[in-house]
Amino acid sequence: MQGLRGLGYVEGENIVIEYRWADGKLERLPGFVADVVHAKVDVIVSSATPAIRFAKEQTSTIPIVMAGVTDPVGVGFVTSLARPGGNITGLTHLSPDLSGKRLELLKEVVPRLLRVAVLWNPNQPGQPAAFKDTQEAAQAMKVTLISMEARNREEIEKVLSGIGQERPQAFFELSDPLTFFNRQLITEFAAKYKLPAMYSFREYVDAGGLMSYGTSFPDLFRRAAT
Repeated sequence: MQGLRGLGYVEGENIVIEYRWADGKLERLPGFVADVVHAKVDVIVSSATPAIRFAKEQTSTIPIVMAGVTDPVGVGFVTSLARPGGNITGLTHLSPDLSGKRLELLKEVVPRLLRVAVLWNPNQPGQPAAFKDTQEAAQAMKVTLISMEARNREEIEKVLSGIGQERPQAFFELSDPLTFFNRQLITEFAAKYKLPAMYSFREYVDAGGLMSYGTSFPDLFRRAAT
């Protein structure tokens, strides 16, 4: 809202905002997107890759603004960052590109780091590529990654409860709507087992996590107004 106000838009005066919040339940998104497309809104804004994908499938005419997604080129939203093409534009948080730096910082905290547990969602577009990028960075640092795949909260709880068998020295997550929505559960787990943990966004640290390195979501949303 700060970004909109800075451009002269005030909700209730010269702009109407139709809010939709899936509350972490991605199955709600197709219906929400259909609602706003049917309402013929002027612009659709979202930071969730699945929501952008559904919007792209349902309209080629309503402008769609990405308020920070993982890999808009890799998932086919835009042709390139410089020349998006189509009806989608916006911002990316470039999270996969920062995986190497996150591991580097984690290794500063744990100098003899050899094994890192990585929590990620293989069903999230862009996450397989992000995990591959993280693997390449880990190989260069002679660090072994322990893949912990989770597609819902129940699977997150299951893989976290069994992590002791893998004996990791640290914890790392590839953020997506699923892990972000369950960040309290994830940070509490890492604290309980005294695992040094690196997160993608500050919100995990606000929830009790050790440290994060990444772009600022509030800043991305402010810039999305432009």
